[in-house]
This record gives sequence, structure tokens and C-alpha cells, in this order.
Amino acid sequence: MITRAHLIDVLFVIVPHSLLLDIAGPAEAFRLANQHRERRGQPPRFRLRFASHDAALSSSVGLQLAGLIPLPQKLTAPTWVVVVGQPTAHTTEVTPAITATAKWLNESLRQPLLDAGSPHRLITICSGSLLAARAGLLGGRRCTTHHELLSSLRALAPQAQVMDNRVIVVDGPVASSAGITAGIDIALHMIAEECGEALAASVAEDMVVYLRRSPRDAELSPFHMHRRHLHATVHRVQDAIITRPERDWDMAQLAAVGNSTERHLLRLFLEYACVSPLDYLRMIRLERARQSLEFGASVTRAAEVAGFRSGLQLRRAWGRQWGGSPRDAVRAARS
Repeated sequence: MITRAHLIDVLFVIVPHSLLLDIAGPAEAFRLANQHRERRGQPPRFRLRFASHDAALSSSVGLQLAGLIPLPQKLTAPTWVVVVGQPTAHTTEVTPAITATAKWLNESLRQPLLDAGSPHRLITICSGSLLAARAGLLGGRRCTTHHELLSSLRALAPQAQVMDNRVIVVDGPVASSAGITAGIDIALHMIAEECGEALAASVAEDMVVYLRRSPRDAELSPFHMHRRHLHATVHRVQDAIITRPERDWDMAQLAAVGNSTERHLLRLFLEYACVSPLDYLRMIRLERARQSLEFGASVTRAAEVAGFRSGLQLRRAWGRQWGGSPRDAVRAARS
């Protein structure tokens, strides 16, 4: 934990066409964590290192990455190895660089990950889990990746427990994430474990991360579901619901936001969002209530924040949607 004397080496393993945000997002989070520790009179906790089979290569957006250190022959200091992802088009290309990197990962981490007392950890972002699977590091562990690559991960790691629809999955010394912005989430989660929730919250605030997601959050958030369409009216109404779910919405008010009749708005929602306006409202309210509960709110307060008239109404909606009760679900997730 934070009393250990040695810095933690956060070693980013870079391969050709690495997703730039997979590198920059988490790296900034760790940098800011050190900065906040300094402000609190504490020594830095993380040392950022960027290693590759090649000294220079091109990133996913064409930006050239140079000055990369060689993959170390041995992990000396406590090391968190961060394996970043590539665009989907490159994930099936088993180039000499990919083969060499997988070999290095296996030789450097296979045994330490089996040792309960090892200070080393493996963190994968997006398709980085595929490279970890090629290296034989996932075994029977729980893990995840970007939703478009789940079947590929299952094929490469048939013994692993690949989790669908998860932002982050942590199984012992192995942590995996769904991809791109989820790399920031997993960095904040690791910072919170090592340096405390308060410091991680300060880093999230600096990075303007609206809501820090946890291993309990789904990859496909209800705030993003039913929005893969281009109809401006439906988006406008959805934006109004998400912005103020606690408002006492009815169909007349929602139709006014969309400058349409109630009947026409219902038809538009069913056609483009595949859900009714009131069902969409209920989903958003339930998700807002779930988040409030996980951050310690009472059922009554969570109901109020989310727009339910009472705790009883929240419990009924929760039971119809997911079964059980709000408190039971939160306790189960935390355990």
C-alpha cells in the first residue's frame, strides 16, 4: 500500500498502431496522482515508463512515438505492466513485434502473476487483453475487453472467464478494461486502491471525468443505450431526461421539449430508440438511483435524486427491472 518505500513502475507496453488514448489517458491519471501527493506533502508513488520491441513506431493516429525504452530483461522494482490496445483492424496481425512482445510478457509475468506475494500486476486496456491472452497470462481468470472483441478473446483464452458488458474486471493481480476511455477508469481504480479514494477523486476532478466508473459498472451504460440513431428530436428529449431525471416528467412535457405531439413523439421513440419515452425515463432514473446508492445514499435519498416519488416507488421499479431490492443488489456488488 501507500507506506511502501519503492516507487511503482507503471510500464506501458507499446506495440505498432497502439491506441494513443490508451497510453495518454491512464498516463495522465498517474501523473496527476503524483502531483496531488506532492501537494499533500507525500512522495511520488508512480514512475511512468514506456517500452517497446522497437525504439520508435507509429501510433493509431499516425503520431510517431520515439524514445521508447527496450522491454526490460527483468522486473526489478514493483511493476504494473500496462498492455495497451490497437484498432480492431490490427488485432489479428501477428507480426514479429507482437510475437516478441507476447514472448516477453510470458517470460516476465507468467510466474509473478501466480505468486500471491508478488508486487507486479498486469493491466490490459481494450485489445491489450488479446495480447495478454497470446502471452498465456489470463489462464482461468475473469477478464474483459472491448465488446467487439469478446469472441476473439474467448478464442485466444478458452479457459478464461470472459465477462460481457463490463468497464473494468479485476481478478487478483490482473485487471482488464473495455477500452479507450475505460483506460482512464482502470487507472483511477488502481490509484484509488493504492493512494485512497479521496486522491483518486481529486485526479478525476482534474481530468473532468464526470463519473468515475467501477468494476460494478456495465460497459454499455444506460446513458448511452438507445442513442444509436440520428433523429434530432429524439436526442433532444433524451438529453432533457438525462440532464434532469428528477423532474416530474409526463408525456405532455416530453412532447413539448421535442416540439411534437405526444403520439408523434411515442412513434419516433419506438422507431428510432426502440423504447418508449417513459420506459427510457424509468431506465435513466434507475441508473441514477443505482449510482447514488453505490456512493452511500439511502434508498429514500436515491429515489429523490433520481426522480422517484418515494423509496417504495424505487423499490417497485427496481424489482420489476432487475428483481430483488436496491440494498440487496448494492450489498451483493460490494461483496
